[in-house]
Amino acid sequence: MNEHKPTIVHFLLLSLKLALFDVKGLYRRSVIGPFWLTISMGVTAATLGFVFGSIFKTPMDTLLPSITGGLIFWALISNCINEGCSCFVDSQELIKQLPIPFFVHVMRLVWRQLFILGHNILVLPLVLLFFGKSLSAISFLAIPGLVLVLMCLTSIILLFGTICARYRDLPQVVSSILQVCFYLTPIIWLPSMVPNRSGINLLEFNPFFHFLELTRGPLLGILPSLTSWFVVILLLFVGWGIALMFFFRFKNRIAYWM
Repeated sequence: MNEHKPTIVHFLLLSLKLALFDVKGLYRRSVIGPFWLTISMGVTAATLGFVFGSIFKTPMDTLLPSITGGLIFWALISNCINEGCSCFVDSQELIKQLPIPFFVHVMRLVWRQLFILGHNILVLPLVLLFFGKSLSAISFLAIPGLVLVLMCLTSIILLFGTICARYRDLPQVVSSILQVCFYLTPIIWLPSMVPNRSGINLLEFNPFFHFLELTRGPLLGILPSLTSWFVVILLLFVGWGIALMFFFRFKNRIAYWM
């Protein structure tokens, strides 16, 4: 009898099932389950919009949708990076017991964050509807933008997961850096608030700004610039090159670092 070897599709389905198990486990015995995320995101966005709208004297119909979209996609970005630092450590029991590819643990985290994004994103159309706005044809550009951003984040998860399996103090460093990046990225403030000095926009040097331009921007009716597409695609190739170099160099040691 011929035995069928597992393919990449089988491993993707396995990572999807593990992610579903994680999400269900988080909200077992909860009445509204993961929709607590939606409610929490809506309350946070409304509070920040009111506070910073008053501080910056910015119209709420402009600032609140931007803050909402920024918080939604920043949650995806920061959670992928923070949890990516411990994706192999958190899966050490499976790593020690089952000979499945490390990529399954990476995709498990990506799927899980996609499920969370699916709940959080429900807030944005409600905010737009409240201000009498709607999604436009430009919004469809958020789909390829999200795919590119997820591919970049997957490389970061693989890289940080490999390094942090050896150096357990690095997740705290990464978390602290991300907190600083949150305030340096136009999430609770608008990109137009950054002055151009000598024709140089400092935001162009912030990769997280370009991530938001490709995901949040189209949903707000803003056409992403060619610069943002170029930067994210460049980060995609560079990120995967570095991640694969580290991973193949140390993958045989990861199980011994657990």
